[in-house]
Amino acid sequence: MERKLWTREELILVFNLYLKLPFGKLHTRTPEIIDMANILGRTVNSIAIRLTNFASCDPYHQNRGVKGMVGGIKQCQPIWDEFFENKEILIFESERILAQKENQTIENKYQELLFDLKDLKGETKLREVKTRVNQNVFRQIVVANYSGKCAITGIDLPELLFASHIIPWSKNEEERLNPENGICLSALYDKAFDKGLIAINEKYQILLSEKLKQKKNYDYFGKHFAQIENQTLITPQKYLPKKEFIQYHLDVVFNTTS
Repeated sequence: MERKLWTREELILVFNLYLKLPFGKLHTRTPEIIDMANILGRTVNSIAIRLTNFASCDPYHQNRGVKGMVGGIKQCQPIWDEFFENKEILIFESERILAQKENQTIENKYQELLFDLKDLKGETKLREVKTRVNQNVFRQIVVANYSGKCAITGIDLPELLFASHIIPWSKNEEERLNPENGICLSALYDKAFDKGLIAINEKYQILLSEKLKQKKNYDYFGKHFAQIENQTLITPQKYLPKKEFIQYHLDVVFNTTS
């Protein structure tokens, strides 16, 4: 039987899946891998192998000395490099292709995110669609990186989890979709981090702002903040918050004044 060559589109879709899956789920029993096999008309085993090929390209695993399955790395490495050169384009392209393979438009697939864009036209609409779709994928990547749990509380209800940007989305276009620029936090701590009321240091310990400490006599401070001061974040599966991003947040976002 003649072997079916992998197309660029297929590789992009498997890479999209690699970013969204926790590392411990790169096996043939994972429902998302089974779904991808059905979408591409390939065996579940072939998808799992390609995922481990992408793991071989991942600097995180390379630094750990884990080689994975290097046989298909020549095909996968260009996709990985393309992602890190321009994450926004490749993530959106992969989502558009995936929607197409599922016989729907990206607008239909993400209608809950895009319902209020009906009156927008042309480039303005496309730009907003790209932004929201990419933000959604970034959330999936970050949540998977923290095994579906808040890095402070361990809360594992998806409805309560956010991908908190360390450097805010609007401040650095190049790094806005970098997994190292995200921390999975539940709603209260996501907002507190975004507003500079809490931060993390280079040891990944939680800091409380002076403004927040002024509330130490309030019940909510004791319940929700006093106990997390100096606590170490739950360690993510692959991508630790980048030290340079942490320093930016400390210097620019963190509220150090009372």
